[in-house]
Amino acid sequence: MNLDILLTSPATTWVAGAAFVYGRYALLAGLAFWWCYRRGGRITLTKIQSAPPRKARIWEELRESAVTALVFATFGLGLKWLTDAGHTAIYSDVFQHPWWYLICSFLLLVIIHDTYFYFLHRWFHASSWWRKIHAVHHRSHNPTPFAALAFHPLEAVLEVAIIPLVVLWLPVHPIVLLAFASFSLFWNIYGHLGYELIPFWVFRSRIGRYLNSSTHHNLHHADGRHNFGLYFNYWDRWLGTNSESYLKKVSS
Repeated sequence: MNLDILLTSPATTWVAGAAFVYGRYALLAGLAFWWCYRRGGRITLTKIQSAPPRKARIWEELRESAVTALVFATFGLGLKWLTDAGHTAIYSDVFQHPWWYLICSFLLLVIIHDTYFYFLHRWFHASSWWRKIHAVHHRSHNPTPFAALAFHPLEAVLEVAIIPLVVLWLPVHPIVLLAFASFSLFWNIYGHLGYELIPFWVFRSRIGRYLNSSTHHNLHHADGRHNFGLYFNYWDRWLGTNSESYLKKVSS
């Protein structure tokens, strides 16, 4: 067997990509779960919902996240093909732009993704058809870190679809894409942690009030009618979609 062909074949790249996505997810979510639910972190951390998560649902989260990893790997393979064909603005020479552009492009990706997620998320809850799809994620009424990637396959497609669209025109280095993907996963794990790690006085500060918390997203899983933001809280604040219970927590 020709090893070079094996290493560069689309099928091998796809499987390797899916294994990387799922392995990174399982490692980070597993560490978070171990710390909060097994090691005794619950003694020093604030549990958002007092009831323990259902074990059966945790296994479902793991299986659903495996499918999401396959979807994300498919998009990664497609992105590689588009880039090789010269259809994206992804650049490989790190010195093609000033060093500070790496930071700026990362921040721009975060802001664009946050806005996209907020309105996509509201649409999921407003559309009766998409509510049925999004309901897969909301089976985690009391989420754990393993719910971070637990989506219906169609929702997983829409969750990641913004990235190929953005890099068609925004110059981005692969390092920035990797950093963004890791940051997004880390934040998703924090949002589904089931515990609050950050003191609420942070979210009462002038800057902190525009950041989201684990409590914010956990309350969304509890009622499904409010708290649609991802990283930031400005869209929920500007459009009045924060839940009253959350506003009381960050204002008291």
